[in-house]
Amino acid sequence: MKKAVVLYSGGLDSTTCMAIARDQGFAAYALSFNYGQRHTVELEKAREYAPLIGAAEHMVVDVDMRQMGGSALTADIDVPKGTPTGNEIPVTYVPARNTIFLSFALGWAEVLGAADIFIGVNALDYSGYPDCRPEFIQAFQQMANLATKAGVEGRPYQIHAPLINLSKAQIIEQGLALGVDYRLTHSCYDPTPEGLSCGQCDSCRLRLKGFADANRVDPIHYVAD
Repeated sequence: MKKAVVLYSGGLDSTTCMAIARDQGFAAYALSFNYGQRHTVELEKAREYAPLIGAAEHMVVDVDMRQMGGSALTADIDVPKGTPTGNEIPVTYVPARNTIFLSFALGWAEVLGAADIFIGVNALDYSGYPDCRPEFIQAFQQMANLATKAGVEGRPYQIHAPLINLSKAQIIEQGLALGVDYRLTHSCYDPTPEGLSCGQCDSCRLRLKGFADANRVDPIHYVAD
């Protein structure tokens, strides 16, 4: 099987992305990050679930982005609850996060001899993060092929973002069609110490809306339950 590095947070989108990579015939090498995020339950679940969802290997990289802060996910800033207002990029945006994550994925892909990297970014039902847009993915792919030994030797990389133009409901439907068990996912930005999702942060609201739009029931538990 061809190898692909799949950025895997343990969330709904990245898990669906992993299923798509495997459905396309790739051996999925899952890459997660301990980046100082406040919601460490995400990483605990990623470690637990990666082998269950078919990862050929799972690597967790330590990158302490809490040293820089600047986000509600990496600093002592409250996670906003309720529906966002206006068009401003929310405080849950982590500066340069996807650029950093894709750079590590690119390095591992070169070591593995893999030409494909999958990332579960979405530019339709999303929080407005700039590093989730098609323009960013295209630019990073161009950079990858300029900055690596494989790229300059004529073995180009492809950055796959199969969810980028899908609604959350469409993502869920595609995942279910591929056999994804969404009980094995976590999306909340501000879970309880026991790991229950808050149901009120932007990520929870997008997830719940996706299941509602797809006429499905979200199988995970929330604080309100």
